[in-house]
Amino acid sequence: MSVVLVPLAAGFEEIEAVTIIDLLRRAGIEVRTAALGPLDVTGSHGITVRADVALDDVDHATLDMIVLPGGMPGAEHLRRDPRVIGLLKRLAAEGRYTAAICAAPSVLAHAGLLDGRAATSFPGFLGPASAPGLALRDDAVVVDGTVVTSRGPGTAIDFALELIELLEGAAARRGVEERLQRPQA
Repeated sequence: MSVVLVPLAAGFEEIEAVTIIDLLRRAGIEVRTAALGPLDVTGSHGITVRADVALDDVDHATLDMIVLPGGMPGAEHLRRDPRVIGLLKRLAAEGRYTAAICAAPSVLAHAGLLDGRAATSFPGFLGPASAPGLALRDDAVVVDGTVVTSRGPGTAIDFALELIELLEGAAARRGVEERLQRPQA
């Protein structure tokens, strides 16, 4: 079973965090939420979520992926936390997945993980100066090697489904997606 870490910082985007956590767990993926500070973390719209563990208690050796929800000032708190930046760099160096949505791809850029890669974000959070060689795209979800980015709350389901497929395969994605009763394009 895959293991995914979702760090929660004060001011996180609730739709993104809860959608990611919920859909990955529906796929049988072990999702660990980790608070940067106290376990009760309040999002950008006043919804409080209780994290599973404190970030300092996470065993990074067991992780297959780290996923950063966006939201402000949540993404800024993630960017300023040296533990988060260290985890991102470590997982990337070990060939494990790093993923971010909305404003949080800027955290990946700050960690140097978007250099020479294609990525997307909420408009205005990534630009030509964000990372050397960054190919900024406006797709709902962009996968470039082991780096996955997405645009915002409206793309959270697509983002989570893509993460499921990367970790557990197309059949797992289809199984979760069918139960969501999403309209077919």
